[in-house]
Amino acid sequence: MAVKSLIPKMYKGSVEIYKSGCGLNQNFALQIKYKAMKKTVLITGASSGFGKVSAKLFHTNDWNVIATMRSPEKETELSTLRNVFISKLDVTDKLSIQNAVKEGIEKFGKIDVLVNNAGYGALGALEAATEEQVKQQFDVNLFGLIEVTKAVLPGMRQQKSGTIINVSSVGGRVTFPFSSLYHATKFAVEGLTESMQYELNPLGIRLKIVEPGGYKTEFAGRSMALFGVNGLGDYQPPFDKFIAMLDKWPMSENIGEVADAIYEAATDGTEKLRYPVGDDAAQLIATRKQMDDVNFKKMMAAQTGI
Repeated sequence: MAVKSLIPKMYKGSVEIYKSGCGLNQNFALQIKYKAMKKTVLITGASSGFGKVSAKLFHTNDWNVIATMRSPEKETELSTLRNVFISKLDVTDKLSIQNAVKEGIEKFGKIDVLVNNAGYGALGALEAATEEQVKQQFDVNLFGLIEVTKAVLPGMRQQKSGTIINVSSVGGRVTFPFSSLYHATKFAVEGLTESMQYELNPLGIRLKIVEPGGYKTEFAGRSMALFGVNGLGDYQPPFDKFIAMLDKWPMSENIGEVADAIYEAATDGTEKLRYPVGDDAAQLIATRKQMDDVNFKKMMAAQTGI
């Protein structure tokens, strides 16, 4: 009897292996079925901070993890974990996005959850920002997020399921001085995500926004672009006061609670949209709801010393 090909048949998230002729090793068949039943998450910006901690949390909970970063050759911890696939992805490089998604699907068969985590903050007076600084902030925080989302959507539409989690910030709900470029991108992410619900929910795809407050990550280090006031003296005194305040801002060291919120958003099975994280985020959002525009502006100016 001729040996017929194996036909993987997707059914309720699992793969049933049909075989005939000479047969197939049962253990191998079970391994294939088990691997396909596991869920897979792709995380951008997984080299440090929220992304790295989230990758480890998903791994601990028996997920396949596609951990993407700009310099995968530097990663020494995640690369030792089973079912964690390290892939090069720069959100400003469309080809690297396409390759990372393609390689991840080849490795694990599908992508169930996307965590758009890559991003950075640019601080300074808007007038002082160069065209390149403006463009880079939007390329990373907004346009890159859009490109990664577009890359995973064909697969999610085909499987009629998926969850897209966009890591925004409390800065997507309230604003601080000298952060206009950053806030512009995060407010855009919030509106983008909320609106996409209408086109993607009917296709079985959920949208989520995680909004961290202040945490001790590399966001306040190498992921912060400080372009300042570029010699424009009118802005210097208030900018100096704001930076001095920022240096004293209480930052939480419990970045694991952000990973917990991301994991909850991926697994709670609800249509809940926003997940604020941290006491400061909750307090700022609640205060903003209670105050009108003028009084909130005065309060924030007083709090930041300008």
